[in-house]
Amino acid sequence: MDLQLAKKIALVSGSTAGIGNAIATALSKEGATVIVNGRTSAAVEAAVVAMKSATGGDVLGFAGDLSLATVAEKLVQTHPHVDILVNNLGIFEVRAFEDISDTDWQHFFNVNVLSGARLSRLYLPSMRERNWGRIIFISSESGYQIPAEMIHYGMTKAAQIAVARGLAEATAGTGITVNSVLPGPTRSRGVGDFVADWAAKSGKSAQTVEDEFFKSARPTSLIKRFATPEEVAAMVAFVASPLSAATNGSALRVDGGVVKSAF
Repeated sequence: MDLQLAKKIALVSGSTAGIGNAIATALSKEGATVIVNGRTSAAVEAAVVAMKSATGGDVLGFAGDLSLATVAEKLVQTHPHVDILVNNLGIFEVRAFEDISDTDWQHFFNVNVLSGARLSRLYLPSMRERNWGRIIFISSESGYQIPAEMIHYGMTKAAQIAVARGLAEATAGTGITVNSVLPGPTRSRGVGDFVADWAAKSGKSAQTVEDEFFKSARPTSLIKRFATPEEVAAMVAFVASPLSAATNGSALRVDGGVVKSAF
């Protein structure tokens, strides 16, 4: 299927690895010019080279921490126009509620929520001028089913869903759509590292740790495994395309059936 992304410019925040990298790669394969972002120049340069080699596409890089307002403003000065904004930048950690400090709450909100809200605000005027745009927040099923082991993370994922829906309402009747995509447990770099670390500490195999995770922590999963970043990216690529014009204000689950609801 041709997703009609040729000549579109896409920015994917936090895209040097994991889900963000898979999304950027999928968009590049579909012909979009992609801006890859990461915190360090070395990581961005390596990702750009690898993506160009894999897709043959037009891939640009921007290094900087987009949770900082000054960096976001510099990005918009450097790349003043994007057609597709994928707010993927995010962090997570397992921490008991009693151990989450005020600073931790603020840091998670700044990185996971405010960074995307800020970029959306900065790029929305140019999208309005052209009456076309796609804004996509990479949320999580944890925004629906807040995990007891990382409540601060779940809070930010719920907030992303709210921001996306509100922005869709604010742009109603235009050629701009705003959606959130909710991956379930996905074998991103961070999750892979967590599984490997837990396996080493427990003396179990990585596969055993994964099996036990789905039995105890995510028993409602229908696929009974971690999704791949590429499986999430396929949904995002469609939502980013002109073909998805009737999909707006939605929270689209790629959660392997973890959320036990027919709606």
